[in-house]
Amino acid sequence: MKKIPWLLFVFSLFLLHFCAINPIPKSLDPESKEFLSKVRYLISKDEREAFVALLASERQNFIDEFWKKRDPSPLTEVNEFKVEYYKRIEEANLLFKEGTTPGWLQDRGRLYVLLGPPSNRESYPRGITFYDKPTEIWYYGFFPVVFIDDNWTGYYRLEAGSAIQVGELIKTEAMLLPRVGPDKRKEILEARSEVKAVRAGEALLQVKIPYKNIWFKAEGTALKTTLEMSAALLDATGKKAWEYNQSYSLALSQEEFLKNIREDYLIEVTIEATPGTYTMNFSLKNTADGSQIQKTDTLIL
Repeated sequence: MKKIPWLLFVFSLFLLHFCAINPIPKSLDPESKEFLSKVRYLISKDEREAFVALLASERQNFIDEFWKKRDPSPLTEVNEFKVEYYKRIEEANLLFKEGTTPGWLQDRGRLYVLLGPPSNRESYPRGITFYDKPTEIWYYGFFPVVFIDDNWTGYYRLEAGSAIQVGELIKTEAMLLPRVGPDKRKEILEARSEVKAVRAGEALLQVKIPYKNIWFKAEGTALKTTLEMSAALLDATGKKAWEYNQSYSLALSQEEFLKNIREDYLIEVTIEATPGTYTMNFSLKNTADGSQIQKTDTLIL
């Protein structure tokens, strides 16, 4: 199942118990109650308070905007995030039918809605050992999450120790997701540049941009952006002795992005000029979000 960037909106375990500590106001109309109920795992405290304070006639605009700002591909007709979220609710209700609580509101269902199906699911309906209780172990990559049916009723609670695992899992998955979307703007592009002397009159400019710091635009199943780089050497009179302008197009699948998440995107450029002392101006811009970096250094060739 394709993962979409919704974990960027989910950062704490308290979301798993949001409904218990934030009862829905009885004064709301049925449509508003239904909306608050279904988005309990997504909506922030500020958003919730703002929604409740609105006039009934103004709430539909809020709902439209709520889903719009979570749309990973705003230029397409379908809001993939919204579709996937409601799809997971339906699947959780079918998968976890035991008891009187709807499947998506049970512990297993909540995790399923937030993270999707596990990569592996082990079920022990009579316990792992002879005197044990029914247990399920879900794996998300290397993260095991344990659920236990204390009363043999089919209702599995999240084991206390696994709550910490879930917290780490959510943080890790959020970090690993590609940064996508036009509204995720940053002013400064986080990158490192270094100039290494090769020989008299020649040097190597290396620019390293961590993949996790690069914002992308989602185009179908691909993640795309273009990095625009400019560099120039100025002599003591301010005259350009060397100049470089180049665009670098990046197009990655989600799998390729995850494979490179802990790596750097590397740009290497050879600088050639008459031996001497220069002022080097350097700039790099990401067209996906407008973030950029600009530097001025002294360079001796």
